[in-house]
Amino acid sequence: MLAIKEKTLQLIDALKATCQSYGMGNDGNEYKIITQVFLYKFLNDKFGYEIKNAKSEIAKKLNGDVKWEEAYANLSDDERMLLQSAISPDVPMLEPYHLISNLWNQQGKGDFDTIFDNTMTDIAEQNADIFSTQTTANTKIPLFEPLTPFVTDSSQRAAFARALVDKLVNFSFEEAFKQNYDFFSSIFEYLIKDYNTAGGGKYAEYYTPHAIATIMARLLVGDSSDLHSVECYDPSAGTGTLLMALSHQIGENRCTIFSQDISQRSNKMLKLNLLLNGLVSSLDNAIQGDTLVNPYHKSDDGKELRQFDFVVSNPPFKMDFSDTREKIAAMPARFWAGVPNVPAKKKESMAIYTCFIQHVINSLKKTGKGAIVIPTGFITAKSGIENKILKKIVEDKIVYGCVSMPSNVFANTGTNVSVLFFDKSETADKVILIDASKLGEEYKDANGLKKVRLNDEEIEKIITTFNNKESVDDFSVAVSYDEIKEKGYSLSAGQYFDIKIDYVDITEEEFNSRMTAYKQTLTEQFAESRRLEEEIMKQLDALQFNVNVGSNE
Repeated sequence: MLAIKEKTLQLIDALKATCQSYGMGNDGNEYKIITQVFLYKFLNDKFGYEIKNAKSEIAKKLNGDVKWEEAYANLSDDERMLLQSAISPDVPMLEPYHLISNLWNQQGKGDFDTIFDNTMTDIAEQNADIFSTQTTANTKIPLFEPLTPFVTDSSQRAAFARALVDKLVNFSFEEAFKQNYDFFSSIFEYLIKDYNTAGGGKYAEYYTPHAIATIMARLLVGDSSDLHSVECYDPSAGTGTLLMALSHQIGENRCTIFSQDISQRSNKMLKLNLLLNGLVSSLDNAIQGDTLVNPYHKSDDGKELRQFDFVVSNPPFKMDFSDTREKIAAMPARFWAGVPNVPAKKKESMAIYTCFIQHVINSLKKTGKGAIVIPTGFITAKSGIENKILKKIVEDKIVYGCVSMPSNVFANTGTNVSVLFFDKSETADKVILIDASKLGEEYKDANGLKKVRLNDEEIEKIITTFNNKESVDDFSVAVSYDEIKEKGYSLSAGQYFDIKIDYVDITEEEFNSRMTAYKQTLTEQFAESRRLEEEIMKQLDALQFNVNVGSNE
């Protein structure tokens, strides 16, 4: 019998195959269909699981020989309301006509595409208060939207809806509800792998590998078990990988998630990620909009940025933000190191990540900790905005660690990356610098491109070395802030490694023999050099002679 993970992956593959069969393989809207249908099935099964396990006399009626969907439909309106009130508000309320079983029974109707879409949108409307996200303009983004209109041939829409429902009825998530974060993080990664590209919006969805998200979360949070009411924030949240890892390390019931990202695609995937990981209460804080121009999360008086216990970010590194550059530059208090100018050529090379570094630091409480992914070139910058930021984080003792990762560790960028770690409390006396660039094992992704991934042992090596502030030959070094200043504010571990000279014991006779050989080699090389020089001079003299003869004629 297949394990629940294998069956879940098969469901995802089946949904993608259906989209391909109806002409939407790799279509720009395919991700909406896949993520929303997957979520609909997940919530349908979660609702059934919760009402069957509700501590209610009415719930006992659902545990007989009759299928729970049929037993639920046979309840009176009052009984259903009582039962719904007994289950967690983290589960959307579904009526009998919302259930997949009801759709299955109506497949023979000619307008099944309309029935399917209306079911999805009605669920969204009835649960809008809790299960919507919003934009910076406070526009509500519903849980579901009509899906069949994405099929351009209207005569095929009903058949498409039937094909989707066919894939859902013979599968149940019930076993998965007992699984943990690791299960859902791997399922989510598989679900979005085909849509996690740089072509989906102004800010590319740079998906952070699970290993790096885990390293960031564990190094920020540690093993503390006394955390409570913790607030976590990601200003470039993407699909939410960093926030999910952070919340899991803290404890999903002990933290609240805040996020913002400009991408519509990311917002839909982030919503799915929050629901899969039991973070329904944070949906209202998942904002779609431009963080740099219009940051949504503010202090109570609305005048300052809201500050958080933990801030994480994997921002886009370079992009053209010339349209909004002047608006951002008009906020010098926020962007104290400056905003990149618009280059005459290659506007897409504007280093937008420098703005996100400043925003992350500004968003930390006085006791807050943060981590941000940056291009490795930043850590040795000698001029410009980059160098101003380096000086600030070193002189103010905000940075307390830097880990340089292997090349090609990210799915869709070959840029070498490092992770900076901040502690606003300024209590660190040493900065731990790690060069993990030689770690990792190569593999080929679905497109045949060479990538690198860290294994569990390597992850533990990074975490243990960082936490213990160990100096390991050619891997890590713990340095003082004064030492960093002496090195021109460089955070590159390699610049602090000791230069090692290997000494070999040899006899005087062996030494003289080697020196004689070296001298002989040098003599031969000098002789060859002189011969070549003389040959070149002869050729130049001959050339000059021919030129003179020609001019005389």
